[in-house]
Amino acid sequence: MMAIAHPDQSLAEHLLAVACLAKGFGHKFGLGRAAELVGLLHDLGKYSEAFQRYIASALGLINPDADNYVDAGVLKGKIDHSTAGAQFVWQALSKQDAKQVVLGQWLALCLASHHSGVIDCLAPDGSDIFGKRMAKPEQKGHLEEVQGCSDEKILKLVTELLAAPELLNEFHDLIQRLSRFEKHARPLNQQFGLALRFLFSCLVDADRIDTARAEEKRKNKTDVRSLGKYESWDVLAERLERKLATFPDEHPIDHLRHQISDECLAAADRPCGVYTLTVPTGGGKTLASLRFALKHAKARKLDRIIYVIPFTSIIDQNAGEVRKILEPEAQKGEIVLEHHSNLTPEQQDWHEKILCENWDAPVVYTTMVQFLESLFGSGVRGARRMHQLANSVLIFDEIQTLPVRCVHLFNNAINFLSEQCNSTIVLCTATQPLLHNVDAKQGAIRLAGKHEIVSDVRQLFSSLKRVEIIDLRRSNGWSYREIANLAHEEVEKVRCCLVIVNTKDAAEQIFMAAWKSCINEDRLFHLSTDMCPAHRKEVLNKIKIRLKEDLPTLCVSTQLIEAGVDVDFGCVIRSMAGLDSIAQAAGRCNRNGRSTQGQVYLVNPTEEKVTLETLPDIAIGKNKAEAVLGLYQVVEKL
Repeated sequence: MMAIAHPDQSLAEHLLAVACLAKGFGHKFGLGRAAELVGLLHDLGKYSEAFQRYIASALGLINPDADNYVDAGVLKGKIDHSTAGAQFVWQALSKQDAKQVVLGQWLALCLASHHSGVIDCLAPDGSDIFGKRMAKPEQKGHLEEVQGCSDEKILKLVTELLAAPELLNEFHDLIQRLSRFEKHARPLNQQFGLALRFLFSCLVDADRIDTARAEEKRKNKTDVRSLGKYESWDVLAERLERKLATFPDEHPIDHLRHQISDECLAAADRPCGVYTLTVPTGGGKTLASLRFALKHAKARKLDRIIYVIPFTSIIDQNAGEVRKILEPEAQKGEIVLEHHSNLTPEQQDWHEKILCENWDAPVVYTTMVQFLESLFGSGVRGARRMHQLANSVLIFDEIQTLPVRCVHLFNNAINFLSEQCNSTIVLCTATQPLLHNVDAKQGAIRLAGKHEIVSDVRQLFSSLKRVEIIDLRRSNGWSYREIANLAHEEVEKVRCCLVIVNTKDAAEQIFMAAWKSCINEDRLFHLSTDMCPAHRKEVLNKIKIRLKEDLPTLCVSTQLIEAGVDVDFGCVIRSMAGLDSIAQAAGRCNRNGRSTQGQVYLVNPTEEKVTLETLPDIAIGKNKAEAVLGLYQVVEKL
């Protein structure tokens, strides 16, 4: 009887289809043959009699009264079908030279792990987990059995690939590429791990796609996957240009936004690499960076644009703005794909859920959490998307929010994607972190030669200066009630005031103090990460409407409002924090240049508890900023 993989699909058909898809994915990284080989071998263990009895019983192909019938429900997930392929390739390569042994281990790891996530090779006590798996006995791994009953065509292709010198040459070239760019041991080892994960990603995605297609075919469902066949970059760029042409150029800030956008367009002809886009808040970098990305993707023949945003509180805003421009109603769901935890079942149809599985769209909006999950997460769900990061433009919005503890991990991954995967990275922020100046032995980012997209950052910041930062710190500090009273006074003077603090407790306490003395409760708002995403979005929308209509508005918020949220207050009161946080807070004040000068007041709440134990990044930044301000006061007196 013909071996089957899924209903209405033979095992040989599945292996060939997965090999074809994986080969295409692997070519992006120069490992097409290795990806094809693991595609052919990944389900070799399904040729065993035990697995064929299980699947035939599950599909009703064996009469329950027959002697060879088994209880499929009990056996689900218990018949090992991934070890045989791993043992096959390991036995073929482990007795060769050192490079072939390493290649054999890579291939075997991908095959043994394609349902579980990449397995550990060593246990915490140092014992050899990988060796034990490769020595799994015949009665559990079924290697000898499946070699005797596998399709001859599959075994012939596998044998030819293993004997082909190109297989080892690909791997040798990869090792040389990695070693040429990375000279330090620790980052180099991490990049070897990322290269293995890339190959694993190719296999997992190919396997899941073909399995889903077989299921959809059986249920007469349409395959909605584009697999890279998207609307042309020319068409999308033309839609953006039409929209940009409607923007006014009446005020100085409008002119500067046009200038930034034009510089991004001009920079798009540069080669692939790591670039910085350092633009003051309110400079229009969302659409300016998209303008760069669309032209650059066309010029470099790249596959997709991926926006990585730090907080779910701003991803809806940015993705929604771009969707209105690039995605007409007739193409709803085909251009811009959102993938983040804020999406509810009502917001995502089955089509979008399928595309989120492997980011199969030309423009993807996701979070830093999802990005890091694709590179370093356990299991297979995140790893499946990793290969889509190759041949792409990756735009990191508000990169200053990257946690300090993740810096080297992030830098090494970015270097890998840029140097090994032909991707371009753009780091966007008003307060650019010096990721290229950290310890190179741990991992420093390698920027392009001419990395800054804006020609004169210093002049741009001077031209876009719209606020005055006023140090109101006191030796005995500010009480929450005093901060609330100051905020009320500013609302009476300039119509709207935003208070930003470092902790949820401080936001709640100042809000309550403001509420007790509030003339009209409709003007008072509170924002915190304790609120559910839908509630935060609803409150933000109300705030934006009131600001647009110039109604009295007072908002007390945690720092969630600092990064990328498009609000424009007449005054901002900021609890002491790092200089980058102060600059970001200033970006919510007089954002659109409505008045000559906005005021940002720095205060030091006596009751706000920020410690290295609870909020180390904020505490360190606050201490450094206080030192700088103290030095500035001394210089002023001289």
